[in-house]
Amino acid sequence: MPKKAKPAGSGKEEGPVPCKQMKVEAAGGPSALNFDSPSSLFESLISPIKTETFFKEFWEQKPLLIQRGDPALATYYGSLFKLTDLKSLCSRGTYYGRDVNVCRCVNGKKKVLNKDGKAHFLQLRKDFDQKRATIQFHQPQRFKDELWRIQEKLECYFGSLVGSNVYITPAGSQGLPPHYDDVELEGEKHWRLYHPTVPLAREYSVEAEERIGRPVHEFMLKPGDLLYFPRGTIHQADTPAGLAHSTHVTISTYQNNSWGDFLLDTISGLVFDTAKEDVELRTGIPRQLLLQVESTTVATRRLSGFLRTLADRLEGTKELLSSDMKKDFIMHRLPPYSAGDGAELSTPGGKLPRLDSVVRLQFKDHIILTVLPDQDQSDEAQEKMVYIYHSLKNSRETHMMGNEEETEFHGLRFPLSHLDALKQIWNSPAISVKDLKLTTDEEKESLVLSLWTECLIQVV
Repeated sequence: MPKKAKPAGSGKEEGPVPCKQMKVEAAGGPSALNFDSPSSLFESLISPIKTETFFKEFWEQKPLLIQRGDPALATYYGSLFKLTDLKSLCSRGTYYGRDVNVCRCVNGKKKVLNKDGKAHFLQLRKDFDQKRATIQFHQPQRFKDELWRIQEKLECYFGSLVGSNVYITPAGSQGLPPHYDDVELEGEKHWRLYHPTVPLAREYSVEAEERIGRPVHEFMLKPGDLLYFPRGTIHQADTPAGLAHSTHVTISTYQNNSWGDFLLDTISGLVFDTAKEDVELRTGIPRQLLLQVESTTVATRRLSGFLRTLADRLEGTKELLSSDMKKDFIMHRLPPYSAGDGAELSTPGGKLPRLDSVVRLQFKDHIILTVLPDQDQSDEAQEKMVYIYHSLKNSRETHMMGNEEETEFHGLRFPLSHLDALKQIWNSPAISVKDLKLTTDEEKESLVLSLWTECLIQVV
């Protein structure tokens, strides 16, 4: 369980900070999300709040409730996931624990009502109607196209995995007690899309819970509302009596995406590079150091000196070797949204690139270019290679499900001598193959052919 945040500032008691609410009258037409680009999608999601305002005033700081009063938007949110969707999903093979949880808050504690094995719609509906249980469906973007479309764009926008869950709660009931993220979700930020009926949400902050022991925010949420809250926000949601059931979708991102995670990810590459040039880092540690109960003063002093050396080197470097974060993100993220059968993501199309061709990168938001030690050589002989990983062939059905055995890397490997040419392709709207910074024409043609075969470039 994550540690609770400590109050910051002068130490003086302050009143609760109200959750900012925005109301916009319906403009007469449907209010649709804008999928032209990742940034336009996010802008339309939080509209009328401006992106700059959101990141300056709310991101990682305090909750934000957006109430736009647009019937068209409420209808759109209501289409993202419905109770009736469970029937078709159960027919595909839905299992308790993996895909769906059934639970209810009883006397302030979570009571799980899961059965064993496969979940059947009639049983889920029975628990929902008779036991007043909440149905939680995990990662619905695996099956619901519009959520796939939203989350794929958000993954491009944030450069981080984006997961979701659906909670369907009967009237006069509550699924979960007040809680905040457990360790598996620590560090995530959440958006809640409410539809098509009205739950009551009480939002807490860890700091206020410690100081005054009561909710900071309590408000009714209507269809089409969007609520953002940062990590560590204690929250609960219930559906008042006398209403139909409530449904809300939580969209979460930035798991394991902190500066601490990034430091751990890049420090090994920095040490690797520095050790090749600094003989002191290659000298042996004192005898029996690993057998000591406590670190010796000499060892601590040497490590401190090495860290200062690394910091100095870091100030002058332009490229950090990422050992895991880039690969983990690209391997586990959603593939590009495709309204068709997805054939364009697996089979190259258009003209075959030649020396006289002009090419451009496609699906740029789904590709990473990184420099890593050669994975096929021994530790003693490792040389740097350029690796290109992409998510075009990723499995949508396993997204955010932890199926490590079913995931694999998709991409290419090139000699370090190809780095400048690859950067030309990455940084240019379009470029002539013959202008690539490689020694021979054969290398230029071979490079673009490899990229074209992976559907990463097209001839223009």
